[in-house]
Amino acid sequence: MTVLSVNVNKIAVLRNSRGGDEPSVVAAATACLDAGAHGITVHPRPDARHIRADDVFALSELTRARGVEFNLEGNPFAPPRAGYPGFLALCEQVRPAQATLVPDGDAQLTSDHGFDFVRDAQSLRPLVDALKAMGCRVSLFADAHTPSGRNGIAHAAAVGADRVELYTGPYAEAFAAGEGEAMAAQFADATRRAMDAGLGVNAGHDLSQANLGFFLENVPGILEVSIGHALIGEALYQGIDATIASYLRILSG
Repeated sequence: MTVLSVNVNKIAVLRNSRGGDEPSVVAAATACLDAGAHGITVHPRPDARHIRADDVFALSELTRARGVEFNLEGNPFAPPRAGYPGFLALCEQVRPAQATLVPDGDAQLTSDHGFDFVRDAQSLRPLVDALKAMGCRVSLFADAHTPSGRNGIAHAAAVGADRVELYTGPYAEAFAAGEGEAMAAQFADATRRAMDAGLGVNAGHDLSQANLGFFLENVPGILEVSIGHALIGEALYQGIDATIASYLRILSG
């Protein structure tokens, strides 16, 4: 069964909008795990717009104590600055089960594209080696909605990655427009290419209760989905327990 890792960045956005410690990122992550989620994801950014370094440390302790996966996402090329020691430095301190490398810039509202593996291979290889030496499984953010993205996915294996995470924003847009089948076929092709190269495949971005089932039916082989924005929004109306339960039903087929 595909596993669910809940991204709790949005809880930190809400907390930071007011200041103080509420709502608690750790309490929210605990509630998600209590409801049956399989792991926790966060994507700290250098500007600390949501998840901060102290959240990373606290969530590392929580997930380690609960025996579940902690997936730490970030841009490994972003330089350290006050309050942000850098992605590899954070990984070295907390040793997440999975490190997902994402090529996002400071000005991006959210992640919106994967790596160009042919162009970036030389830069990525030493970073992947360093993270694997820390004991992390390494996943690289990848495009499936373009021919160049699909054609380049096999190169992720050549730089030593264990998995790719397919950027599913374009699929979510196509599904909402009634064109999900054609886009899902492109993601299925990308997944086959990755698996043929020996890579595991994760997926994430704009997945929701509305579009996840169709995606998994048409894109077999997905090991893990990372879902945050939609899940937290749905939980405002349904509650965390009911929302997680709905996702687990979808994942179980």
